[in-house]
Amino acid sequence: MTSERLKEIVFSQLRQVAPEADPATLRPEENIRQALDIDSYDFLQFLIGISEETGVEIAEADYEQTFTLEKLLRYLSFRLP
Repeated sequence: MTSERLKEIVFSQLRQVAPEADPATLRPEENIRQALDIDSYDFLQFLIGISEETGVEIAEADYEQTFTLEKLLRYLSFRLP
């Protein structure tokens, strides 16, 4: 899976949990939850959706590695099946 495809998946899932937000405005180092005003439940749903689409299981202990777009994309790319 390409990095561009991963980004498409992430943005698609963000639109589902925060339809009023524009993920394209998100800077790579910016905290996703804070920037898009996503609560913890919606962020969990976002991670579950990404996991289902990519096949990458995101462990709760690794959530800190998913807080920014840059970290999340790196995390996913290293764990793709």
